[in-house]
Formats: sequence, structure tokens, C-alpha cells
Amino acid sequence: MSGILFRLKPIRALRQSNILEILTDRRLPAAFSSYSTDTNDTSSNKLNYMQLGNLNHVAIATKDATKARFFYETVLGAKPDNISKKTALPEHGVYTIFINVGNTKIELLEPLGKNSPISKFLEQNPNGGIHHICLNVKDINKAVEQVKQHNVRVLGDIKIGAHGVPVVFLHPKDCNGVLVELEQAQE
Repeated sequence: MSGILFRLKPIRALRQSNILEILTDRRLPAAFSSYSTDTNDTSSNKLNYMQLGNLNHVAIATKDATKARFFYETVLGAKPDNISKKTALPEHGVYTIFINVGNTKIELLEPLGKNSPISKFLEQNPNGGIHHICLNVKDINKAVEQVKQHNVRVLGDIKIGAHGVPVVFLHPKDCNGVLVELEQAQE
């Protein structure tokens, strides 16, 4: 039983502990150490969701975005008019194809150039895979300010992304192992 990640505590602990301690003996990562889970806390360290919006897209890294598009269209039945053309984004080092799937999108990422961040990802994950998730935020500048207040590292500066609006990435080590992109919600 040494491989178990979580250890449940007795039910009476519900009255004596916060939920994070009930589910696990592990503590929050250092980036979250200043968070308060007390709903009566009015201090500045209370969780603030910076008006988090919808899931904008899930990005999948692939060696060949056209081949991946074929899979989503032919095997999974994505309609051709819900699939964008392959677009080069040299400032980001990628080709992209977006597939609209209901209220969100799948972004297929193919490396563009030798210094593409996708090339580095594919070296470690030769079959490709989920590269990042993208979340809409109401105000990207306020969002960046807030995550920095909680010691979450921002990767680079705010840039204009594939949708023509500001985006920024957050370090996966500060986001539970997930590379998170924040995108300014389009009005």
C-alpha cells in the first residue's frame, strides 16, 4: 500500500480540518502557501479567481498537424467547416489548426523552425500529447498581477496569440504540473 497518493482521515476530521488536510497529508505547493481557504477571510491572501472564464482550448502537440486533423475529421467526425486552415505563427514557432468542438476548441500544434517550443516537447514526448490548456480571463493584466502576487511564475511577456488577443503562459511547476495559457477574453 506504499504507492497510495491520498490517505483518508476519519470523518470527525471534517469538523476539525480544512478540506485539503482531509484528502491528503501533502501541503499546497510553495506558490500557493499564502492562500487562505477560510471563506470568512477578508485579507488579500484569500483565493480570488480573477474572473476566470471558459476553457478556450486544449492544445495538442503533434509532429504533423495535417495528419492529426485527418484523424479528428475522419475518425472522430469533426465537420470540415469546424476546422481552420493550417496557419503559421512564426513569432510563436508553431503551425496551428483549430477544431471547434461545441463550446471549446482543440488546437493542433506543429513545430515551426528549429527553436520551436513544440520541438522540445516532442523530443520528450515523441508521440505528441496534450501540451497546454488555455483559459479565458476578463483582464489579462490583472490576471498576471494576481498570479505573480501568489508567486506563480509567468513565462515571458504578454504576447498577441493565435486569436489576435493577448496571451501569457504560466509555469507548469506552479500550476499542478500543467502548462496554463491565459487568454484575454474576446468581447
